[in-house]
Amino acid sequence: MKAFVIAEHSEAAKQLCAGARIMADEVAVAVVGVNAVPEGIADAAYHVDVPAGAILDDAAKTLEPVIAGFDAVIIEPTKRMKSVAGKLAAAAGASVIADALSIEGDVATSMYFGGVGHAQRKATGTAFYTVSPNVFVNEQATGSNGAAEELAWVAPENAVREVSSEPVPKSGIDLTASDAVVAAGRGFAEKEDLQLARDLADKIGAGLGCSRPLAEGVDWMPAETYIGVSGLILSPKVYIAAGISGQIQHMVGANRAGTVFAINKDENAPIFKQCDYGLVGDLKKVLPALTAAL
Repeated sequence: MKAFVIAEHSEAAKQLCAGARIMADEVAVAVVGVNAVPEGIADAAYHVDVPAGAILDDAAKTLEPVIAGFDAVIIEPTKRMKSVAGKLAAAAGASVIADALSIEGDVATSMYFGGVGHAQRKATGTAFYTVSPNVFVNEQATGSNGAAEELAWVAPENAVREVSSEPVPKSGIDLTASDAVVAAGRGFAEKEDLQLARDLADKIGAGLGCSRPLAEGVDWMPAETYIGVSGLILSPKVYIAAGISGQIQHMVGANRAGTVFAINKDENAPIFKQCDYGLVGDLKKVLPALTAAL
């Protein structure tokens, strides 16, 4: 079997190649955009630079001939990579199995209805999967690739022209690579109260994330820190959920954590049925005391 990995980020390329190696005898990888391809993670490696005035989503046309002949294509599920995945699958007369949690042979297990259940699906023709790199976090990438071959950009017939762009400030620590994560939810009544979660995160060297309402509702946190079924899916050793009710749509993003701690003033919050350790209490009292004690 031959598998092709497409990613936007170097670390994601490495982890997805590790997973692809379990599935396939031959693994190739392509990184699209400004990030480099790590050496020694695949049997062949390519890089696609996005020229000025073009958008990363249009890289599909460049990649179409390169993925020909591969049995499976595994793609990092960023917003722009999802667009590339859809275009590549459509060109191949196939469909994408999104957010795969595991791939056994030609059967992928993925979530449906916002994470309420799991479905097993078998690809027909070339298999296209979007997979969070954290699915393969415990695997090791191997390969003989050196410096990546640069692919010449091929613009699609109806290319999008980028008129202007503004960089989005990064929030700091990479949550996908963090051993410990503190996640804040709607239990925080005021934006200023988030400093309590930041203090705890700083004390234990954790990344600070949030549930969807804080990122897409009140806009207190960057969108890139939203944890959940349509956001980040993490695999930290420790996950501290503060003021999070524990709805399935959020917990899907954290259920791969080694140990889950929950802090909530509502003793009937669903998260207490899904955590390893729970503490009922007011965040304004619990978080400072916890930070001071550590």
